[in-house]
Parts: sequence; structure tokens; C-alpha cells
Amino acid sequence: MVIGYIRDSKTEQNQDLQFASLRSAGCEKIYHENIPGVSTQMPEYTRMISELRKGDIIVVWRIDRLGRTTCELIKLMVEWNKIGVDFRSISEGIDTSTKMGRLWYLLSSVFAENERKVFMERNLNNMEARRARGRVGGRPKGLTTKSKELARVAATLYKSKKYTTKQICEQLKIGSKATLYNYLNHEGVEIKGWKRVKKNEKKLN
Repeated sequence: MVIGYIRDSKTEQNQDLQFASLRSAGCEKIYHENIPGVSTQMPEYTRMISELRKGDIIVVWRIDRLGRTTCELIKLMVEWNKIGVDFRSISEGIDTSTKMGRLWYLLSSVFAENERKVFMERNLNNMEARRARGRVGGRPKGLTTKSKELARVAATLYKSKKYTTKQICEQLKIGSKATLYNYLNHEGVEIKGWKRVKKNEKKLN
């Protein structure tokens, strides 16, 4: 089925043009979204996507009618291709059911895959950076000499049960309780319920 999608705001005056263009393109069914330009709620679009079937073709008057960034649109193209759905944009002349359209799709797929790899690479780099700072969950590996010394001191103070985690973090200048717990894990300290300092107990200087 050839399916049309229209998205416009209440202030736009091109509804008739969009309807006429989609009907001329052979659309058998048209979903009409009439919402403010800044809105992220697109109920008609959601309904259209839920009803897509293999062999369907989505047609829009202009590519920005989908209300997506270029990267988001490329991802949509990839997902639609997986379920056998083609896409046409009348103004831009895009048609993934044609030879040139399939070429456009292949290029889009390359960009989408590249974006995915860049995203994964950034995540890995962030994890490595956090690991170097001793802020990764679980038992930290490869701590610096300074971090190892902090871990040993923190473990000694923690096991004494005379100081709160907040006091240990403040005095040893440890950025967060999560980092403190990572240090304790590194030293093999079992973390259970914490005994808070009473007023008459020794405070950490």
C-alpha cells in the first residue's frame, strides 16, 4: 500500500498542496498530523508506523515533514528497509524503490553504521577514562600508585568502623562514595551496613 504522511502546524497554509501532491503520487491512505512545530508528540505518525506492512511505501511531500534530524531519518530508513518498507519524498525526489533510491539508502546505511561505531567508540573511551580514575563499577583494575595508596588508607579507616563514608571521602578527597566503594572492593573489603560516628567518638582530622 502507498501511504502518505502530512505534518503541519495550525499556522501553515500548504495543507491542500500536500494533500494534492500525495494523491497524485498514488497514496491510498493519508495520515494527517496537525500539531505545533515544536511538539514531540506525533500520534498519527505513531499509528502509521504501527500499521506498516511489508511492501508498503511511505510518501511525504517534503522530507522535513517527518520532523526528524538527518541522522534520525537515516536510522528510520534502515529500520523500514529491514521490514520491506520503501520511502519517497516528492520534493527531494527520493525513492528507495528505484535504483538511485537504493543507492541513496546504501549510503544512508553506511552513515548510520558509522554513527553507531562512533557512538560505541566514545562509550569505550569514556569507560576507559572512568576506569583510570577508579570510577567503574566492580573491582577496579590498573589503579595508579596514588589511587592504590588511597584505597589502602580508605580500607583501614572503613574497617575501623569509626568514620562515616562521608568523612573518609572528605578527608581523603575522594570524589564520590561510588569511588570509595570501588577502592574498598579493590582491597577486598566486604561492604555491609555502615556504623555512623557518634558524637563522643573520634572524628577524622
